[in-house]
Amino acid sequence: MQARLSLNWMAIALRGVVAIIFGVLAFLVPGIALGSLILLFAAFALVNGASHVVTGFRQPSGGPDWLMIAGGVAAIAIGVLSAILPGITALFLVTLIGTWAILTGASEIVAAWKLRKEISGELLLALNGVISVIFGLYLWVFPGAGAIALIWVIAAFAIVSGVMLVLFAFRLRSLANRGGGLRTGSPTASA
Repeated sequence: MQARLSLNWMAIALRGVVAIIFGVLAFLVPGIALGSLILLFAAFALVNGASHVVTGFRQPSGGPDWLMIAGGVAAIAIGVLSAILPGITALFLVTLIGTWAILTGASEIVAAWKLRKEISGELLLALNGVISVIFGLYLWVFPGAGAIALIWVIAAFAIVSGVMLVLFAFRLRSLANRGGGLRTGSPTASA
């Protein structure tokens, strides 16, 4: 799994950058129409989902990671649904975003658990997963939050999540540049 993620560090970094841009835009323009927010979220979910699907299929050995692919397909479906039906109610959008955040967070927690013996720094991915789950549960419990408050919560989540993903991606890049950086130690060539 570490090799697959190391190969795809740029896709993870792209997810993080898109999340940060999305969050900053949502903070800068808090009064945008809910329809615009839905379309911004749809674009974010599509990029996020595509990244998960590519990462799930792209690996040096073994079969595809079906959990990661399923999470990606779910994100793509939610993104397409949000783009096709921008007039959906705010309550449905809140539930949709909450569900997506919980599913994404759970898959990241599982991935971090699998990586715990292979690399150091997997706690960033686990922490991002925990924040995603908490964010999703918050949206389920308080669906009637005002539109501006919802925008700010989503923006803050996107920025924090994006920063963690970028940091995690650069950690993976450094591992890939070192040839793996497994915790258990890599065999060294002897002369």
